[in-house]
Amino acid sequence: MLHLLESTPSIANRYVAEMRSLDVQNDRLRFRRNMERLGECIAYEISKTLDFKDETVTTPLGESTTPVPADDIVLATILRAGLPLHQGLLNVFDDAGNAFVSAYRKHHKDGTFEIAVEYLSCPDLTDKVLIVCDPMLATGASMVLATQALLRYGQPKSIHFVAAIAAAQGLEYLQRHFSKGHIWLGALDEELTAKSYIVPGLGDAGDLSYGAKLQE
Repeated sequence: MLHLLESTPSIANRYVAEMRSLDVQNDRLRFRRNMERLGECIAYEISKTLDFKDETVTTPLGESTTPVPADDIVLATILRAGLPLHQGLLNVFDDAGNAFVSAYRKHHKDGTFEIAVEYLSCPDLTDKVLIVCDPMLATGASMVLATQALLRYGQPKSIHFVAAIAAAQGLEYLQRHFSKGHIWLGALDEELTAKSYIVPGLGDAGDLSYGAKLQE
Protein backbone atom coordinates (compact mmCIF):
# COMPACT_ATOMS: atom_id res chain seq x y z
CA MET A 1 0.00 0.00 0.00
CA LEU A 2 1.34 3.40 -1.00
CA HIS A 3 1.16 6.41 1.33
CA LEU A 4 2.30 9.60 -0.44
CA LEU A 5 2.71 12.60 1.86
CA GLU A 6 2.87 15.20 -0.92
CA SER A 7 -0.67 14.28 -2.02
CA THR A 8 -1.99 15.89 1.18
CA PRO A 9 -0.36 19.32 1.64
CA SER A 10 1.42 19.63 5.00
CA ILE A 11 4.60 21.03 6.54
CA ALA A 12 6.38 17.91 5.23
CA ASN A 13 6.25 19.46 1.76
CA ARG A 14 8.44 22.33 2.95
CA TYR A 15 11.08 19.92 4.23
CA VAL A 16 11.15 18.10 0.88
CA ALA A 17 11.26 21.38 -1.08
CA GLU A 18 14.22 22.66 0.95
CA MET A 19 16.10 19.38 0.52
CA ARG A 20 15.63 19.67 -3.24
CA SER A 21 16.64 23.34 -3.46
CA LEU A 22 20.17 24.27 -4.55
CA ASP A 23 19.76 27.47 -2.53
CA VAL A 24 19.29 25.52 0.71
CA GLN A 25 20.72 22.02 0.39
CA ASN A 26 24.39 23.06 0.52
CA ASP A 27 23.85 23.71 4.23
CA ARG A 28 24.56 20.17 5.48
CA LEU A 29 23.15 20.84 8.93
CA ARG A 30 19.83 22.04 7.51
CA PHE A 31 19.72 19.20 4.98
CA ARG A 32 20.16 16.61 7.74
CA ARG A 33 17.62 18.35 9.95
CA ASN A 34 15.04 18.51 7.16
CA MET A 35 15.54 14.81 6.47
CA GLU A 36 15.16 14.13 10.19
CA ARG A 37 11.97 16.21 10.41
CA LEU A 38 10.50 14.38 7.42
CA GLY A 39 11.21 11.13 9.26
CA GLU A 40 9.32 12.48 12.27
CA CYS A 41 6.32 13.36 10.09
CA ILE A 42 6.25 9.92 8.52
CA ALA A 43 6.67 8.19 11.88
CA TYR A 44 3.61 10.05 13.17
CA GLU A 45 1.61 8.83 10.17
CA ILE A 46 2.85 5.24 10.63
CA SER A 47 1.81 5.36 14.29
CA LYS A 48 -1.83 5.63 13.22
CA THR A 49 -1.61 2.15 11.65
CA LEU A 50 -0.28 0.36 14.75
CA ASP A 51 -2.19 -1.75 17.25
CA PHE A 52 -2.96 -0.01 20.54
CA LYS A 53 -3.61 -1.02 24.14
CA ASP A 54 -4.99 0.89 27.11
CA GLU A 55 -2.39 2.05 29.62
CA THR A 56 -3.27 3.51 33.01
CA VAL A 57 -0.88 5.96 34.66
CA THR A 58 -1.03 7.70 38.02
CA THR A 59 -1.13 11.49 37.92
CA PRO A 60 -0.70 13.87 40.87
CA LEU A 61 -4.51 14.03 41.13
CA GLY A 62 -5.66 10.54 40.20
CA GLU A 63 -5.40 8.05 37.31
CA SER A 64 -5.63 8.41 33.55
CA THR A 65 -6.15 5.68 30.97
CA THR A 66 -4.84 6.29 27.46
CA PRO A 67 -4.48 4.07 24.36
CA VAL A 68 -0.78 3.67 23.52
CA PRO A 69 1.01 1.67 20.80
CA ALA A 70 1.20 -2.04 21.61
CA ASP A 71 3.55 -3.14 18.82
CA ASP A 72 7.26 -3.81 19.17
CA ILE A 73 9.07 -1.83 16.48
CA VAL A 74 12.43 -2.29 14.79
CA LEU A 75 13.84 0.59 12.75
CA ALA A 76 16.28 -0.41 10.02
CA THR A 77 18.37 1.89 7.86
CA ILE A 78 20.77 1.64 4.97
CA LEU A 79 24.14 3.24 5.76
CA ARG A 80 25.21 6.00 5.44
CA ALA A 81 22.59 8.11 3.70
CA GLY A 82 19.72 6.76 5.78
CA LEU A 83 21.02 7.92 9.16
CA PRO A 84 19.23 11.32 9.38
CA LEU A 85 15.92 9.79 8.23
CA HIS A 86 16.44 6.95 10.73
CA GLN A 87 17.03 9.48 13.51
CA GLY A 88 13.75 11.21 12.71
CA LEU A 89 11.89 7.91 13.00
CA LEU A 90 13.75 7.13 16.23
CA ASN A 91 12.82 10.52 17.70
CA VAL A 92 9.19 9.36 17.58
CA PHE A 93 9.59 5.61 18.17
CA ASP A 94 12.20 6.20 20.86
CA ASP A 95 11.99 2.74 22.41
CA ALA A 96 12.35 0.86 19.12
CA GLY A 97 14.99 -1.72 18.34
CA ASN A 98 17.45 -0.78 15.62
CA ALA A 99 19.07 -2.50 12.65
CA PHE A 100 21.73 -1.26 10.24
CA VAL A 101 22.67 -2.48 6.76
CA SER A 102 25.55 -1.38 4.53
CA ALA A 103 24.03 -1.62 1.06
CA TYR A 104 25.80 0.55 -1.49
CA ARG A 105 26.52 0.91 -5.19
CA LYS A 106 29.76 -0.83 -6.07
CA HIS A 107 30.82 0.83 -9.31
CA HIS A 108 32.73 -0.85 -12.14
CA LYS A 109 35.13 0.70 -14.66
CA ASP A 110 32.59 0.30 -17.48
CA GLY A 111 30.17 2.61 -15.64
CA THR A 112 27.85 -0.13 -14.39
CA PHE A 113 27.31 -0.96 -10.73
CA GLU A 114 25.95 -3.66 -8.47
CA ILE A 115 24.44 -3.41 -4.99
CA ALA A 116 26.81 -4.78 -2.36
CA VAL A 117 25.61 -5.74 1.13
CA GLU A 118 28.60 -6.16 3.45
CA TYR A 119 27.43 -5.45 7.02
CA LEU A 120 24.25 -6.16 8.93
CA SER A 121 23.33 -5.71 12.59
CA CYS A 122 19.77 -6.65 13.56
CA PRO A 123 17.68 -7.81 16.56
CA ASP A 124 15.11 -10.60 16.38
CA LEU A 125 12.33 -9.51 14.01
CA THR A 126 9.78 -12.18 14.88
CA ASP A 127 6.31 -10.59 15.18
CA LYS A 128 7.80 -7.09 15.21
CA VAL A 129 6.80 -4.12 13.06
CA LEU A 130 9.79 -3.59 10.77
CA ILE A 131 10.35 -0.10 9.36
CA VAL A 132 13.09 0.09 6.71
CA CYS A 133 14.26 3.53 5.59
CA ASP A 134 16.46 4.85 2.80
CA PRO A 135 16.10 8.47 1.66
CA MET A 136 16.19 7.79 -2.09
CA LEU A 137 14.26 4.92 -3.65
CA ALA A 138 15.76 4.96 -7.15
CA THR A 139 15.86 1.51 -8.74
CA GLY A 140 14.60 -0.12 -5.53
CA ALA A 141 17.40 -2.69 -5.57
CA SER A 142 19.10 -1.50 -2.37
CA MET A 143 15.85 -1.51 -0.41
CA VAL A 144 14.87 -4.96 -1.64
CA LEU A 145 18.28 -6.56 -1.03
CA ALA A 146 18.63 -4.97 2.39
CA THR A 147 15.16 -6.14 3.45
CA GLN A 148 15.78 -9.66 2.17
CA ALA A 149 18.97 -9.74 4.27
CA LEU A 150 17.10 -8.46 7.34
CA LEU A 151 14.44 -11.17 7.03
CA ARG A 152 17.05 -13.78 7.95
CA TYR A 153 16.46 -12.50 11.51
CA GLY A 154 12.80 -13.50 11.70
CA GLN A 155 9.40 -12.92 10.14
CA PRO A 156 7.99 -9.53 11.13
CA LYS A 157 4.33 -8.85 11.78
CA SER A 158 4.37 -6.16 9.10
CA ILE A 159 6.89 -4.19 7.01
CA HIS A 160 6.91 -0.46 6.32
CA PHE A 161 9.26 1.17 3.81
CA VAL A 162 10.16 4.85 4.17
CA ALA A 163 11.84 7.13 1.62
CA ALA A 164 12.02 10.89 1.16
CA ILE A 165 11.79 10.66 -2.64
CA ALA A 166 11.13 7.70 -4.93
CA ALA A 167 11.25 7.14 -8.66
CA ALA A 168 8.26 5.42 -10.21
CA GLN A 169 10.53 2.59 -11.39
CA GLY A 170 11.88 1.97 -7.90
CA LEU A 171 8.41 2.07 -6.38
CA GLU A 172 7.17 -0.52 -8.88
CA TYR A 173 10.18 -2.76 -8.20
CA LEU A 174 9.65 -2.61 -4.44
CA GLN A 175 5.92 -3.30 -4.77
CA ARG A 176 6.67 -6.29 -6.98
CA HIS A 177 8.93 -7.85 -4.33
CA PHE A 178 6.94 -6.85 -1.22
CA SER A 179 3.33 -6.58 -2.34
CA LYS A 180 1.99 -6.53 1.24
CA GLY A 181 4.38 -3.84 2.48
CA HIS A 182 3.36 -0.30 3.38
CA ILE A 183 5.38 2.29 1.43
CA TRP A 184 5.68 5.82 2.82
CA LEU A 185 7.08 8.54 0.53
CA GLY A 186 7.64 12.24 0.90
CA ALA A 187 7.43 12.68 -2.89
CA LEU A 188 7.27 10.59 -6.05
CA ASP A 189 9.23 11.48 -9.23
CA GLU A 190 8.84 9.86 -12.62
CA GLU A 191 12.34 9.63 -14.11
CA LEU A 192 15.76 8.03 -13.59
CA THR A 193 18.95 9.08 -15.36
CA ALA A 194 21.16 6.58 -17.19
CA LYS A 195 23.18 6.36 -13.94
CA SER A 196 20.01 5.63 -11.94
CA TYR A 197 19.65 9.00 -10.21
CA ILE A 198 16.14 10.31 -9.59
CA VAL A 199 14.99 13.30 -11.69
CA PRO A 200 14.31 15.96 -10.48
CA GLY A 201 15.26 14.28 -7.19
CA LEU A 202 17.75 16.13 -5.01
CA GLY A 203 21.17 14.63 -5.75
CA ASP A 204 23.17 12.27 -3.53
CA ALA A 205 21.55 12.28 -0.06
CA GLY A 206 24.62 10.76 1.58
CA ASP A 207 26.97 13.39 0.16
CA LEU A 208 24.57 16.20 1.05
CA SER A 209 24.38 14.94 4.62
CA TYR A 210 28.01 14.04 5.26
CA GLY A 211 30.21 15.34 2.43
CA ALA A 212 31.47 13.87 -0.84
CA LYS A 213 33.16 10.48 -0.88
CA LEU A 214 35.77 8.97 -3.19
CA GLN A 215 34.49 6.35 -5.59
CA GLU A 216 36.42 3.08 -5.62
